Amino acid sequence: MFLIVGYIIIIAAAIGTYSIHGSLAALWMPTEYLAIVGLLIGSFVASNNGKMIKRVIGALPGIFKGSPYNKAYYVDVLALLFEILSKVRKEGLMSIENDVENPDSSPIFSKYPEILGNHHVIEFMTDYLRMMVGGNLNTLEIEGLMEQELEAHHHEAEAPAHAVQRQGDALPAFGIVVAVMGVVNVMGSVGEPPPVLGKMIGGALVGTFLGILVSYGFVQPVASLLELKAGEASRVYGVIKAVLLASMSGYAPQVAIEFGRKNLPADARPSFLELEEELKNRKGR
Repeated sequence: MFLIVGYIIIIAAAIGTYSIHGSLAALWMPTEYLAIVGLLIGSFVASNNGKMIKRVIGALPGIFKGSPYNKAYYVDVLALLFEILSKVRKEGLMSIENDVENPDSSPIFSKYPEILGNHHVIEFMTDYLRMMVGGNLNTLEIEGLMEQELEAHHHEAEAPAHAVQRQGDALPAFGIVVAVMGVVNVMGSVGEPPPVLGKMIGGALVGTFLGILVSYGFVQPVASLLELKAGEASRVYGVIKAVLLASMSGYAPQVAIEFGRKNLPADARPSFLELEEELKNRKGR
């Protein structure tokens, strides 16, 4: 939604203000537009493999949607972890073996369909719970392993944003290429009257205009949004990590989830009393 609003403001500022003093018809150079788009698509295809192209295309619709990672989502994550760790505290680590091995059929996980639907989150959570069930854990080693996995995950999650960013960085240069091609065309027509030459030179400069405008006004915002979405999606892993490490260190479930709550950003973090009340209500169901 905000992306569309931003695009409208950009178009109004760049083209609307120009139209007050000049003719918009001067900006209509179909071949310049076609060249810019062709160079952009060609560069994108040439600089990425099939897997990355699919990931970028798959990630683009998400920039128009709101973030699912809100306060309610994180309350669910903390409540799920609290239920699992409470079961461990009451019945022992082996009591969650079936839950961990078959989360789809687990009575605990099935209460949280939104989380269960996120394969990567469930895999991260169950992998380390499985290691807890196995026993003989060194908390420092597990923390190091988690950090390595999260670093690899962050790098992978941000790859589509970086791919789009590179194309945005290249667009001004593509605009110059198109402009130079137009100037070369003008040099072959030096015998034409000044009004004709002026129109041809103006058309050539449209390429530079397009390259800069499309880069900073349209492509770069998409790259920034993709990076923002990747960061939002990765934050939940830090919450799970904090809770599980606290539990491995011997803290009670009520204290362990507080470690996770403190890892949340202010806009998505429930207060201590809110979370406590929510856990009480869910326990009574």
